[in-house]
Amino acid sequence: MLNALQNPLSLIGRWLLAALFLPAGIAKLTGFAGTVGYITSVGLPLPTVGAIIALIVEILGGLALVVGFGTRAAALILAIFTLVASFFFHPYWNVAVEQQLIPFLLFYKNVAVVGGLFILAAFGPGAWSLDAKRTR
Repeated sequence: MLNALQNPLSLIGRWLLAALFLPAGIAKLTGFAGTVGYITSVGLPLPTVGAIIALIVEILGGLALVVGFGTRAAALILAIFTLVASFFFHPYWNVAVEQQLIPFLLFYKNVAVVGGLFILAAFGPGAWSLDAKRTR
């Protein structure tokens, strides 16, 4: 039963992961100055370069997941990007205990997303993908 659902579940899983990255990347593009300001506020160097890298990774990586093209590489890049960003933008350990809940949840949500991306990188996008069509 579940084997019959492998390809549709892989497709839906890729789309749901992309739903996190594509809107975020587009928001960074359309609100570029705000993105640079936010990156500046956490003290990272070269905030404009960082914003450009972030929007490229999120938009291109998200699109790669949607269509299943270069999926394993895109998943790895998105996983590393997400994990690194989590330490800079959701450092719950640096805030007062009574203010930790939201940063804590966002940090561990990202950790879970990284786990899903690692699984996608390990097992691939499924048969309903451009990657699968290229290897046939």
